[in-house]
Amino acid sequence: MTSTAPTPVAALPASSLRLLRTAGFVSNFDRFCIAPMLVLIGPGLGVALPAVVPAASGYYLAYGLMQPVWGVAGDRWGRVRVMRVSLTGAALAAFASALAPDASVLIGARALAGAFFAASIAASLTYVGDTVPAATRQRPLSELMTAFALGTAVATVVAGALAHYLTWRLVFALPGVLAAYLTVALRRLPEPERGRPGSLLAPFRVVLTSRRQWYVMAVAMLEGAVLLGFLTYLAPALEAHGVPTTAAGAVAALYGVGSMAAAQVVKRLVGQWSPVGLIVAGGVQMALAYLLAGCSQSTGALVLVALLLGGGWSFMHSTIQSWATAVSPTARATGVAMFGVALYLGSAVATELAASAVQEHGYRPVFWLAALLTVPLTVAAAAGRARCGPLGD
Repeated sequence: MTSTAPTPVAALPASSLRLLRTAGFVSNFDRFCIAPMLVLIGPGLGVALPAVVPAASGYYLAYGLMQPVWGVAGDRWGRVRVMRVSLTGAALAAFASALAPDASVLIGARALAGAFFAASIAASLTYVGDTVPAATRQRPLSELMTAFALGTAVATVVAGALAHYLTWRLVFALPGVLAAYLTVALRRLPEPERGRPGSLLAPFRVVLTSRRQWYVMAVAMLEGAVLLGFLTYLAPALEAHGVPTTAAGAVAALYGVGSMAAAQVVKRLVGQWSPVGLIVAGGVQMALAYLLAGCSQSTGALVLVALLLGGGWSFMHSTIQSWATAVSPTARATGVAMFGVALYLGSAVATELAASAVQEHGYRPVFWLAALLTVPLTVAAAAGRARCGPLGD
């Protein structure tokens, strides 16, 4: 591969960071908005619930599969260009979702939306990696994590309410409007300097021949299982104890609130605490959260659990994410994309493995297993990050 790593030269301008945060927000809003609406979409289209479930699963599948595709495109044609092209497609797919006359069209439109929105978050992270020095990179990354968490929280709470009181079609149209706005607004975002690209598969050779990259991906897979996979069962655990669906969703959405609050703390601690210290602090919060969830699935207990897990995400994930942006600097977009693939794969595996237990309302052992897995996750992440020393491109 003939390209060289971009040279970060200055802090990211506030206006640029706002655009990247908005792109991440709308991507996460679109990804998480459908789950609270599935029970309303079916009757609206005149079909049973199972007939519209593929609109969610198809979205998630397309979102995951397109990560490396957009990563290679970003390394080859530029971060901003990829974001603008993908958001144009995302806007059209979102509007098609809002106007879908039947379940088949909706499923296809949602799969396309997942494929196009898949570029935004990885490209935003990569852009920060290209433009901000490694020593100060975690601060803007924490800002992005805050926006991502806000998109998740708003989608979880607002989508269900809008669908119930107005229409689910409006919920799909909103990210379409934002994506269309960003397609135009991102013209103001300067494209980072890039070296001349090599062959189409060159970024994959760089990433997949790096032992450090594989290590980070293994950590990401375990983190996805612990932080995202088992998190899926917070709301169902409450519903199994008679809590209404809306209230259970609101409690689960506190994960985003905890993440946003902790992200502000992390920004102040970067440079004062070591990356290893931040990882361990996140791991402790996650372990305490899942131990508490295993002991009690009451509403009060799971409110605290959701907040602690959000805090654990901000402390641990932003640190690991910053690490991931520096592992393969000459193929950064592909490296970040493969990190994302590992993260979501771990989430999917954990969700599936726990499914049989939760069918019998066996939430206690599931949460205790999550607490147990937090230990090797924290050790592996902290040890690996310590061996890397100060990050640099």
